[in-house]
Amino acid sequence: MTPRSLRIVFFGTPAFAVPSLDALLASAHLVAGVVTQPDRPRGRGHRTSDAPVKIRASEAGLPILQPAGLKAPEFLAALTALEADLGVVAAYGRILTDAVLAVPRLGMINVHASLLPRYRGAAPVHRAVMAGERETGATIMRVVKALDAGPLLAAARRAIGDDETSVDVERDLAQLGARLLTEAVDRLAADGVPGEPQSEAEATYAPRLTKDDSPIDWSRPAEELHDQIRGLHPWPHAETFLDGKRLILLRSHLAAQSSNEPPGAIVAARGDDLDVATGRGVLRIVELQVEGKKPMRTRDFLAGHPVPAGRRLSVAP
Repeated sequence: MTPRSLRIVFFGTPAFAVPSLDALLASAHLVAGVVTQPDRPRGRGHRTSDAPVKIRASEAGLPILQPAGLKAPEFLAALTALEADLGVVAAYGRILTDAVLAVPRLGMINVHASLLPRYRGAAPVHRAVMAGERETGATIMRVVKALDAGPLLAAARRAIGDDETSVDVERDLAQLGARLLTEAVDRLAADGVPGEPQSEAEATYAPRLTKDDSPIDWSRPAEELHDQIRGLHPWPHAETFLDGKRLILLRSHLAAQSSNEPPGAIVAARGDDLDVATGRGVLRIVELQVEGKKPMRTRDFLAGHPVPAGRRLSVAP
């Protein structure tokens, strides 16, 4: 280690956190260990498997802690034994306790996927896309007891494209956050920069997604439904019903035409076009999935499921 290098304990679980871990591994600093969530059932088969951060940490030969609870004395002892100067958090998935925050000598910092103080909370990317935001970003902040409310160390902006999904945006923010992270850690190692306080008056929140977010209400404007579909990808997805069958809507586009048909009415169903009337404007479904089947483009769906114009989509079966 160089004289200015730090011993770091890394807290993270999903794919979003992997670029940050990789950036630290490639830096002048030492990753002393990784804390990640316990193994859980994942995927369609609900088989227990390792999360992306655990896989990467195993490949790198790092000590791995997977506490069921953060207050367990054996976990706190193991964390303390890592002798970390600094803790780094990237989508770990749990609120850290005061006892955990007190372990690293220089405290803890977090890689957050929004331009704080906007979109504090568990689903910042998804909620920003669902709200139709044109811009988001990544922020490095100090971790304090209040949710995502610590002083800001660094931030960078990133535009949100008209048809981009949460997957597209989050993938880029993971890389952007990783670059900001190493710069912030270097500055902390050099001069212990305190950070800039957040404006509480500008704070907004991004609550965790649930399946209650999924139903499409066709009486809403097409723009809002398009944002809902984009924001709920890859989970829990937007949904609608056709003749009692659940359709999962994966990608959409704003159609140029207007329609006088009632909301939910299919105004075109041919070739690549599956156009649906909304409360204002027409929404074109680009990719969808019949429940229990594989995702498919509109053309493939219509080839196996002919739909006459005038048929209506509904919120419930």
